[in-house]
Amino acid sequence: MIDTYIDEFIEYLIIDKKYSENTIKSYKNDLKKFENYIKKQINNINENDIKNYIKYLNKENDDTKTISHNISTLRSFYKFLLIEKKVKNNPMEYIELPKIRKTLPKTLSIEEIDKLLDIKLKDAFSYRNKAMLELMYSSGLRVSELVNVNIHDIDTSNCIIRIMGKGSKERIVPLGDYAINYLELYLKEYREKLVKKEMNDYLFLNNHGKKMTRQGFFKILKQLAKEKNIKTEFSPHTLRHSFATHLLNGGADLRSIQEMLGHESISTTQIYTHVSKEKLKENYNNFHPHA
Repeated sequence: MIDTYIDEFIEYLIIDKKYSENTIKSYKNDLKKFENYIKKQINNINENDIKNYIKYLNKENDDTKTISHNISTLRSFYKFLLIEKKVKNNPMEYIELPKIRKTLPKTLSIEEIDKLLDIKLKDAFSYRNKAMLELMYSSGLRVSELVNVNIHDIDTSNCIIRIMGKGSKERIVPLGDYAINYLELYLKEYREKLVKKEMNDYLFLNNHGKKMTRQGFFKILKQLAKEKNIKTEFSPHTLRHSFATHLLNGGADLRSIQEMLGHESISTTQIYTHVSKEKLKENYNNFHPHA
């Protein structure tokens, strides 16, 4: 019975909530894990069952963030079941989220960014990579947003990009001269060379002529970092963190950065102020005579 309810819940997330493909996948994974563990009918599951499940997740060495995500998924699932009158009681009612130790986001220095963006341009692939990275750093896109950018989302004359972010929320982000320059070059002279038999409107194409994947972008990023001898461990999201941190360090206000990143709450954006405080401490220790 639980698998039927899971299917109905996922359908609700897709149709009513319009969640992204990646978000839907994460909900499915969490609920499948729960289904495989629980051997009871859904109406017989109680708070102790949930607590035992959380203990099981701890034994499986799932980290705090993963466990927190699982609990949040189950909260949403049971809220849906209650509204739909599929269950009478909510075993999640008194289940608390584990405390997550906040860590500062990793960023690349401006010097490291410059090294990463210094790509030798020789063919359609190198021009594509240059345009991707310049766009990523210029706009602070999530990698999932980057790979889904459509050629019609770019307005080079007005130097903006239209982004469909989390929860199908649209935002407009300004683009810098470097990004505009290489996007125009890529679009006018090189994108067509990557097109195969099937036509599509995705901005960035892989060697099969299909849209770039998140995994494909990360592979390119790691290869470039290796070539440039960048030792800092980072991921595609690090470019987003670097974009926000460099803006803040340059004097941009937090509210503008929130809009550009597409954060629903400014409290999410405020973590970058801590990064800047770390930079202040570093500068103090390096330059104050009595530090």
